Amino acid sequence: MASKERIIIFDTTLRDGEQSPGCSMNLEEKIRLARRLESLGADVIEAGFPIASEGDFAAVRAVAKECRRAVIAALCRTTEADVLRAWEAVQVAARPRIHTFVATSDIHLEHKLKKTRREVLEMTRSAVHLARSLTDDVEFSAEDATRSDVDYLCEVLGVAVAEGATTLNIPDTVGYTTPAEFTELIKRVRERVVRSEAVTISVHCHNDLGLAVANSLAAIEAGARQVECTINGIGERAGNAALEEIVMALHVRADRLPFECGIETGELYPASQLLTEIIGFDVQPNKAIVGRNAFAHEAGIHQHGVLSNPLCYEIMTPESVGVPANSLVLGKHSGRHALAQRYAELGHFLSSAELNAAYTRFTRLADRKKRIYDQDLLSLLSTESRATEQFDLGKSTVIEFATTEA
Repeated sequence: MASKERIIIFDTTLRDGEQSPGCSMNLEEKIRLARRLESLGADVIEAGFPIASEGDFAAVRAVAKECRRAVIAALCRTTEADVLRAWEAVQVAARPRIHTFVATSDIHLEHKLKKTRREVLEMTRSAVHLARSLTDDVEFSAEDATRSDVDYLCEVLGVAVAEGATTLNIPDTVGYTTPAEFTELIKRVRERVVRSEAVTISVHCHNDLGLAVANSLAAIEAGARQVECTINGIGERAGNAALEEIVMALHVRADRLPFECGIETGELYPASQLLTEIIGFDVQPNKAIVGRNAFAHEAGIHQHGVLSNPLCYEIMTPESVGVPANSLVLGKHSGRHALAQRYAELGHFLSSAELNAAYTRFTRLADRKKRIYDQDLLSLLSTESRATEQFDLGKSTVIEFATTEA
């Protein structure tokens, strides 16, 4: 069997992820997360933007000293001062990378850079040439590539390759493209610019239309071999492509995506939890892979299926991503099988008649209360016929209702 092609996982949680409002980290927190990213198996860790501040410079340098297996990248614009500052920060790394970028879309050239196309070409030439004189590992990014004129984009990328860039990054900076469109763009770059296996095509997708992961996977199928992403999908505006979603898509759908990466999938949830702890920014409950509802089931028919065989409703096991176990959430949509299992876990093995009686009382309670706790279940069992039951529904409200079951 032929070996699978490897996808390089480039984690930018410490750089682009930290730019998300409310997600800034101090030096110690960045080092903690960098250690976790390296143990997770990230191939490249983008540690920061050294010229942005003294704090960012110090963080990049500290991460470069701490992490000795992963490539450590420092971001910089296409100016001499930026490139030299990035190199000063990252040169202590065992495997340093300079990542330089410039915008290539006309809207950015006119309104942000106020530069001509020719000037940007020369900026690219000079910056990549300087970076390559400092290290063999140079990445060049064409900011806003998906809104750039394709001919001009390819011209700029060609200059970067000629000056020694070893990775070409095609960012969907504003989350604008679609999978089919991005596929075409990656193929055109591959055909017109990248003619050597020594140059890697990378992609960096944002999630403004909710397509960051889909676009990243489409790019992989089209020939990209590096994906830039973040833990929990944090990042500017709607965020970046989520590392855990890309990795598990490759893992679960290896039949359609015959690629491999070096991520230890069992470390995904712990990495997500560490990031949440550091930034104080909770993951949305229904977030794929690492959200608290990702392996939770409330609907009765789903619970029955999961109890019979988890694969009925789970395409991966909780343990495969580091989640301790799936969760059967007891609520008004739950069925008898889930209720019986929870009672069994609490040490009560009910007969069919007892279960039916408890289930009727349970559904009445569930209509009034969003979450059912173990003490509520035990109270249901101890209730006598037509006795008055009291349950705390939260917010200091106690509801009383009579039961009719024995």
